Amino acid sequence: MATLKAKEKKASVLLKEKFINLNLKSSTKKEVILELAGIIAQSKKLKNKKTFFEGILERESLGSTGIGSGVAIPHAKTKVATDFILAFGRHESGIDFGALDGEKTYLFFVLASPKDDIGGHLKILAEVSRIVKDKFTVDLLKRTQDKKEVLKIIINAEKHLK
Repeated sequence: MATLKAKEKKASVLLKEKFINLNLKSSTKKEVILELAGIIAQSKKLKNKKTFFEGILERESLGSTGIGSGVAIPHAKTKVATDFILAFGRHESGIDFGALDGEKTYLFFVLASPKDDIGGHLKILAEVSRIVKDKFTVDLLKRTQDKKEVLKIIINAEKHLK
């Protein structure tokens, strides 16, 4: 079981520049999920991309993780993740991700979590959700062309969380 300390479960600590893609190319929900799984698969903390991909699809079958305002947080608790992995992807023109508000989705935070650490998984999802509730933060993430800037935007957003 992964045992990250509370401060290590912050999005700004988990998200690394190499896990950011500002130019997702896929045009369907399933293709975007596969592309996002590919980003996560760059981590040595993920043992099997296909199993993770299937885990996200299984989670999506319960209801879309498209939370609205152009944002989705696809995620899976899986035995193939040895620790938490967070990635970020952006699709310039947006895709139909089945979001709750019926609008296109542009920003994707994807999370892989160890199967047995439910508390940590929920904590990270909650934090990401709070970060993207701020319309200004979402607008900045939609516009930036720099991976380092994505990290700065998230760090700044975390500072203002209550």
